[in-house]
Amino acid sequence: MKKLLIALLATAFVSVAFAEAEKKQVCHDRVDKAGKTVVDKKTGKPAQDCKMIKVHQKLEGTVIPVKK
Repeated sequence: MKKLLIALLATAFVSVAFAEAEKKQVCHDRVDKAGKTVVDKKTGKPAQDCKMIKVHQKLEGTVIPVKK
């Protein structure tokens, strides 16, 4: 019974460790219909659209041989 409980707790901790993804904020200048950047009237800087995205790590694998 104790081994079963330990196994369940271990899998819970492992799943939490891999569930987190790194988040990054990405901003792009806002563009009007004519294709020009929109300037903020108060600051005089280009207006931006920002959003949070997840950054995934790419895993390196082995090279697949090409069939001849």
